[in-house]
Amino acid sequence: MTIIASIPDFREAARRRLPRFLFEYMDGGSYAEVTLRRNVEDLSNIALRQRVLCGDMGNLDLSTELFGQKLALPVALAPIGLAGLNARRGECQAVRAADKAGIPFTLSTVSACTIDEVATAAQRPFWFQLYMIRDRAFMRDLLAQAVAAGCSTLVFTVDMPVPGSRYRDYHTGLAGSGGLKGAAWRAAQAATKPGWAWDVGLHGRPHALGNVAPVLQGRTGIEDFFAWMRNNFDPSISWADLDFIRAEWNGPLIIKGLLDPEDAKAAADIGADGIVVSNHGGRQLDGVLSTARALPPIAAAVGDRLTVLADGGVRSGLDVLRLLALGAKGVLLGRAWAYALAAQGEAGVTKMLSIIEAEMRVAMTLTGTRRISDINETILAGTG
Repeated sequence: MTIIASIPDFREAARRRLPRFLFEYMDGGSYAEVTLRRNVEDLSNIALRQRVLCGDMGNLDLSTELFGQKLALPVALAPIGLAGLNARRGECQAVRAADKAGIPFTLSTVSACTIDEVATAAQRPFWFQLYMIRDRAFMRDLLAQAVAAGCSTLVFTVDMPVPGSRYRDYHTGLAGSGGLKGAAWRAAQAATKPGWAWDVGLHGRPHALGNVAPVLQGRTGIEDFFAWMRNNFDPSISWADLDFIRAEWNGPLIIKGLLDPEDAKAAADIGADGIVVSNHGGRQLDGVLSTARALPPIAAAVGDRLTVLADGGVRSGLDVLRLLALGAKGVLLGRAWAYALAAQGEAGVTKMLSIIEAEMRVAMTLTGTRRISDINETILAGTG
């Protein structure tokens, strides 16, 4: 019997359940994975300042408000590509868990489930994530679909003008092994995971990237998807291109993938409502700063002009508290929910969020913070 009491436990359960090519895609980073490790290590090494006998700590308030939405916790589920292949119609399961927890779910452009399918499963507005794609007509259509589906907030990812090189994907046949050879390799891996093969492989169809399916024109193989990504992500993107997004989207706009204060200032200058300090989970440019190190100067530079969010390396509720103390107003959970979904579906995501909440309550109690607005740099050791 597998006991799951933490995010690392979900990771191990996901590793056991998923075919290797899917687990390594979710779990891995780019190149030597230096930044992937830094995200986790730098965050976990931040010491909290324990306080005791602070009075009534029995009435903690973990709620907050982001972009006009009341949240039960200061977290959202980040966009995860291919997440819907980790469990049967995975994004629909995840949005239901997010709704029950009272937090936003962010649907990736490259999800298995379409915007409309997720909207049918959702009980409250969800966020939609978009890349800059060469085909502006396709982007315009996706934005129109998001508006029609009632998506409340757009998360525009800017740190993927070209895909990063992820060596693990070559080692599992997800990249670099096209045609029948690659398909046979992945099928052999799937055959070793009968639970996944039955739940997702047989009963989780269609196995297509729903939002991208129209432009793939019936080509549904993994190789077709990666070829489309290489050919259609736009490396010529500049700040001027954000005018196109603003013309098509009237709701809150969050720009995701910033690590430099000057870029954060540029985002504020063009009128973004929020940013996500992020290195794409260590999956793009290896060797860059961890989120924990990049966040404080960015929050200092633009925190009074827009809403600063952060992701990367979060493996506990304590990590959420750390990022809030470093200047974030909210935290996006990425691998944490992907692991939980792969391990136990919707129930796993619900349990993961309850673990995050319980860990936050302990951390807030022992740092003397009753409300999310009380969390700042004074709860870090060596301050105050």
